[in-house]
Amino acid sequence: MPTMSNDSPSRSRAPWWFNLAGQLLEPWVRIRRDPAEPATLLQPGTPVCYVIERDGFSDALILDRACREAGLPSPMQPLPGTRRKRSVFALARRDGWLFGRSRQRAPNEPLGQLVRSLEGEPERDIQIVPVSIYVGRAPTRESGWFSVLFSENWVVVGRFRRLLAVMLNGRDTVVHFSAPVSLRQVMSEGGDLRPERFARKIARVLRTHFRRIRAAVIGPDLSHRRTVVDAVLNAEPVRSAIAATAAKENIPPAKAWRRAQDMAMEIAADYSHPVVRSVSFLLSNFWNKLYDGIAMHHFDKARAAAPGHEVVYVPCHRSHTDYLLLSYQLHQAGVVVPHIAAGVNLNLPGIGPILRRGGAFFLRRSFKGNALYSVVFNEYLAQLIDRGVPIEYFIEGGRSRTGRLLAPRAGMLAMTVRAFLRAPRRPVLFQPVYIGYEKLMEGKSYIGELSGKPKEKESLIGLLRGLKVLRQRYGHVALNFGEPIELNPILDAADAQWRENTNDPDAKPEWLGRVVDDLAEKIQININRAADVNPINLLAVALLATPKHAMAENDLLAQLELMKALLEELPYSDRMTLTPMDPPGIIAYGEQMGWIRRVRHPLGDVLVTEDEQAVLLSYFRNNVLHLTAAAAWVACCFLNNRRMSRASVLRLGKVIYPFIQGELFLPWDADGFAMQLQATIDFFVRRGLLESSGEGRLLERGPGQDDGAFQLKVIARSLIQAFERYYITIAALVKNGPHTLTAAELENACTLTAQRLSLLNELSAPEFFDKALFRGFIQKLRESRIVWTDPNGKLDYDANLEVMVRDARVILAREVRHSILKITPGGDDKEATPAAEAAPVATPPPASVEETPVQPSLLPPDASSDDLHARHVATEHHEHAHEPVRTVDDKAPTDVEPRS
Repeated sequence: MPTMSNDSPSRSRAPWWFNLAGQLLEPWVRIRRDPAEPATLLQPGTPVCYVIERDGFSDALILDRACREAGLPSPMQPLPGTRRKRSVFALARRDGWLFGRSRQRAPNEPLGQLVRSLEGEPERDIQIVPVSIYVGRAPTRESGWFSVLFSENWVVVGRFRRLLAVMLNGRDTVVHFSAPVSLRQVMSEGGDLRPERFARKIARVLRTHFRRIRAAVIGPDLSHRRTVVDAVLNAEPVRSAIAATAAKENIPPAKAWRRAQDMAMEIAADYSHPVVRSVSFLLSNFWNKLYDGIAMHHFDKARAAAPGHEVVYVPCHRSHTDYLLLSYQLHQAGVVVPHIAAGVNLNLPGIGPILRRGGAFFLRRSFKGNALYSVVFNEYLAQLIDRGVPIEYFIEGGRSRTGRLLAPRAGMLAMTVRAFLRAPRRPVLFQPVYIGYEKLMEGKSYIGELSGKPKEKESLIGLLRGLKVLRQRYGHVALNFGEPIELNPILDAADAQWRENTNDPDAKPEWLGRVVDDLAEKIQININRAADVNPINLLAVALLATPKHAMAENDLLAQLELMKALLEELPYSDRMTLTPMDPPGIIAYGEQMGWIRRVRHPLGDVLVTEDEQAVLLSYFRNNVLHLTAAAAWVACCFLNNRRMSRASVLRLGKVIYPFIQGELFLPWDADGFAMQLQATIDFFVRRGLLESSGEGRLLERGPGQDDGAFQLKVIARSLIQAFERYYITIAALVKNGPHTLTAAELENACTLTAQRLSLLNELSAPEFFDKALFRGFIQKLRESRIVWTDPNGKLDYDANLEVMVRDARVILAREVRHSILKITPGGDDKEATPAAEAAPVATPPPASVEETPVQPSLLPPDASSDDLHARHVATEHHEHAHEPVRTVDDKAPTDVEPRS
């Protein structure tokens, strides 16, 4: 391996004034090599010639120092076997002192010299090592404005500006060594080309290489917005749409063209490297005021998968800060900032131009009725993909107001797939990103919107009013990079011949819709698989399962320890991350963040979250509901049952799984979910929460006042709300009868029922009556053919719906079911009550269930309403009226053995 000491003879070949300049420059420059040990790339004993992108005295000084520090041959020594006095040359020379112009060297100088030096000497070779030098790519928080303005970009600057850049940003210098190229091997592959033509060919390859490296480090060259817009307007689909618009509206073609141009200018980003760096400089201070830390997990895996792909970032959308956070962190990590699809509502005066120069491109909420706009936007997106520009968009279509992932809106995905099919030059890679917060700036507005208040329109005044958020602290933020999804294998599975049908830009293969839907679901699943479980998530899951959102400290410590153990022993995926805090640390952190309050008491402290805080905490509980879905289902089976067979838990789990999976974007198929249930049951048995008998066939929990039973109930109540929504839907459908309601009417009836139930029971989870969740469940019923639409657009159903009503008795207490039936709009209660509910209470449940649900009439005669609330809130609307601090005198109705 070639090495060279600092005082080697070759080093002394440099002129004295060059060495002196290097010593003067040394305090101003700090070099980061990429890779850190480039000497491992070289072939020992073969002469090395470095090639740099642009000529410059400072670049030569930086290269010489980087080689010396890495133990590489000096670029200032003569190149053995040639007449060259230096072992380095540049592809472009910089003229002028202030602004500068680059001009290309003659192709036979110096590449021609190198090629000719090897002619007639087949045993000799020269290693050509491309070296990219970037000064000031990423200014630090301490950097001044001048440092930002003089950071690295695509513009070729003069010597004076380069000197200022070195003085201001030299301590952020990156020297990227690429793998060496054997000139002899390239000549052998080149055939009988003359040295001049061969040199020109190598120069073209090197220029392409440098452009690719520069694009990877500082982003693609998109400085000229009009260049992209002109390409959009000159594309054949847009020209055809302009002609069609002119003919349809009977207007001059020039007017239709100007309309298309205005649309393209409204859409297009105006990416500016100085603006990106300036915003990065400002955001570093902004984040430090808002957050205690921003962490990225699994980013190294995302970086490794990206090269050679068109990367499309698809994060979850929970806050206006999502895109700023992701772009800032990518920039800080040395990755190109993506172009971000933003709603046109964010194109505010003063703010819109900054976002546009930061890479935002704007789209209208709806393309309906505007064919020209649709074609222009599709072509703009196709141009970005064709140019290799990384893109970011949110497939949920808007910010989640509940903390759950929303059902995807696949419009942007469909446009991306079609753009790739039209010109499949670079494979597309979708990169899911989970963003987890500990407190949201928009929390209160989300609760208001879910409660029926209209969404406040974005405005500059509203933005200024929102600056008061800077007075608060918002804890930590986590950006978890999920498993990337390559588009090509999905297309291959849909149609092995798709590559042969890419010439028609208007083609819409019959499998396209199915591919887009599958892709959208995979993205949501992979986002959820990369969840970050922070202390606030764990506190929310525990405390919101109690009636007064309060828990004795010992109980809370035990519950937090149980949930952490569950997630550690049965990890949801290898991309999930879990807070390292222990239970006491989690409680202390929750108090510090203001989410919970400690109530001192001689018999033991109580931790409580106030009413408004409890409503806000439901958002953070919903972030991680999917992680404990299997455990919650098992626990739900023992809310109203002391004993059940393992087979019953698995059978009913398979029945309910498609609906849970559609709501929470779970990663398993039905058999995979059953395996997860098996592992969860075994975990509960090991922890003593369940007892197994009959060679593992029968499962039993402890009595109601038992600690294990209490912990099971806390876990169960994270999911029971979903079953109550399902029951509301089924009850409304059955109560009104077949051929009575349309899907929209059923959705509205369910929403009104849930709202009323929420008011009557003081529920603390506004997403309980989220219309989108009812819509998703109704859609799943239709996909499963349990419900279908008749020729008149009304809903019909079969006997399977009655079976679902009967199975609900295993999970939901009788009082809950009857209170839902009572307030659900529909026909006469007597006539509308489903057959399964009208049956006598003593009627046994399905044969696979080992126990009849316990009857409230079996309560001890002296049991008070407080006792009922305290230890078995399942007999009321328990999911939101949770258990208070427990006392040893509590008597639970589930203590009573079931009748045989």
